Amino acid sequence: MTDLPVAIIGAGPQGLAAAAHLLERGLTPLVLEQGSEPAAAVAEWGHVRLFSAWPELVDKAAARLLEPTGWAAPTQGYPTGAQWRERYLAPLADALGDHVRYGATVTGVSRKGRDRLVDADRAEQPFVLHVTGADGTEAMYRACRDERIEARAVIDASGTWRRPNPAGADGLPALGERAAHAAGALGYAVPDRARPDAYAGRHTVVIGAGDSAFNAVNELTAIAKEHPGTKITWAIRRAVSTNTFGGGEADELPERGALGVRARKAVQDGSVELVTGFRTERVDGATVLAEDGRAIEADQVVVLTGYRPDLGFLSEMRLDLDPTLEAPRNIAVQIDPNLHACGSVSATGAKDLAQPEPDLYLVGMKSYGRAPTFLAMTGYEQVRSVVAELAGDHDAAARVELELPDTGVCGGAGVFDDPESANGGGCCGTPAPSEEIFTISRAPITLS
Repeated sequence: MTDLPVAIIGAGPQGLAAAAHLLERGLTPLVLEQGSEPAAAVAEWGHVRLFSAWPELVDKAAARLLEPTGWAAPTQGYPTGAQWRERYLAPLADALGDHVRYGATVTGVSRKGRDRLVDADRAEQPFVLHVTGADGTEAMYRACRDERIEARAVIDASGTWRRPNPAGADGLPALGERAAHAAGALGYAVPDRARPDAYAGRHTVVIGAGDSAFNAVNELTAIAKEHPGTKITWAIRRAVSTNTFGGGEADELPERGALGVRARKAVQDGSVELVTGFRTERVDGATVLAEDGRAIEADQVVVLTGYRPDLGFLSEMRLDLDPTLEAPRNIAVQIDPNLHACGSVSATGAKDLAQPEPDLYLVGMKSYGRAPTFLAMTGYEQVRSVVAELAGDHDAAARVELELPDTGVCGGAGVFDDPESANGGGCCGTPAPSEEIFTISRAPITLS
């Protein structure tokens, strides 16, 4: 099988980096990208500024591949998604040339002549990827309508962007959510202050409590400053705790900490109304109703409750995933938000990501399953290690070449409804929230 390529699913940051590492080690990559351009998912949130600085967003092997073209790595600042694509990801894809195929959707991965049940000589058979492509009428689409591609190994870097978590508090779409989305009253993307029409002078409710929700609150607050009459309600499922607004000054990624600080300030100064313990059960147009009977009447709903991996096309693969996170079992305990302890998580490599299916690896955002704490530099370390393992350099694969920054967020989730215990012990010393944000009523109310 040594003459076959290593198939990489997804031409995002980690998929492209994996291809650069493979080339550097004399192996042949084949990147299969569903979209019509590199980093197609990043393009959809191009207005959002990353909280990682430029040096943390460029893979070392990718930089080495690009340098002979005259490219120079940016050294300062925090790019937007669009700037990341324009100045790094697109040039990297260009340098990889025909190793990247666009318009190629992987619909299934299996072993040649072996379904999931068959043990005999399984590891000796090549992988077979079923790929559906465009109709071939455009030059950019090089995949056939349907084809089978054989590969010596598979690196799944397909991410989670196409699988946003729903608004429903039970993990399923809220009643009426799909209809609201189809009607344009509900969306799953961070608003853009440069495109305010959908929000200006209207009432928007943001559902979610992570970094994407912080970004949404900050974008909407900027829109409200320019457009009187704009109203923002922020609904979160948990009680308010010291973790609600991130790590603040204790976060070793300062811009990540600043996101939460700005969102907290918007709540404290009254620009945003925070509603706690709000577990969405139903969406009626743009009206959101909670399980306890409360309702928020709005004009637009923004759902930012995280993402989950698409495991459907891996149904014939033998996987060992954590039952809670849907992440590789060996890394789940470090990234589970129910258990996460103070300090940084560890870097993860080939040994942590290996599956019962030999030479299959989940990397990048997908490797974190439903956990929300993934960083680009985590993925770059993953692909460095995985490619070293595929190349037979086991010492390099086992070596850790990355130390991750502290989030500044302590403990696990604590008791779901108890603000006193929700910080899991308070070991990081983040400042307690202002008393102002505990004044939200938990009784059945209607917000309009």
